[in-house]
Amino acid sequence: MYWKSAGAIHTEKTVELALRKAKEYGIKSIVVASNSGKTAQLLAGKAENVVCVTHAAGYKEPGANELSVEQRELLVGKNVKVLTTTHVLSGAERGISRKFGGAYPVEIMANTLKFFGQGVKVTVEIAVMALDAGLIPYGEDIIAIGGSGQGADTAVVIRPAHAANIFDTYIAEIICKP
Repeated sequence: MYWKSAGAIHTEKTVELALRKAKEYGIKSIVVASNSGKTAQLLAGKAENVVCVTHAAGYKEPGANELSVEQRELLVGKNVKVLTTTHVLSGAERGISRKFGGAYPVEIMANTLKFFGQGVKVTVEIAVMALDAGLIPYGEDIIAIGGSGQGADTAVVIRPAHAANIFDTYIAEIICKP
């Protein structure tokens, strides 16, 4: 499915398509980017293993976390694993480029993935982050859901590799994207 535009207007349909594909392929783990928790809530209880990956703490302002404590507790109470950590496709490298200028390999990789859309870059990033955190099984296809700002507009079937072997990551199918 290719959306004519990006954005939150596609969230519910993206989740629906992702769940349908998970059922079709027998995929047990779904990883979703969700800073407010709203998109993750749509998946709660609908897959065997749901992982919500948020922005890193300090992403918008130093010391602040976009996902409220209440929302985190609500998700955890619905058996959703919540991961808040450094972004694998920026992290410390972004600090170097901000301080000294220039482009660095990981930022080049992230921007290359954006050729396929912001959401595709996000799906690769969150899948690798969830694998590195031990929240999804190694070597299995999962579904990753991301977006282009707020909400979700992209879903892929992906077999992530650990960050140390990120080029072994395999995108098997793009379910939907703008």
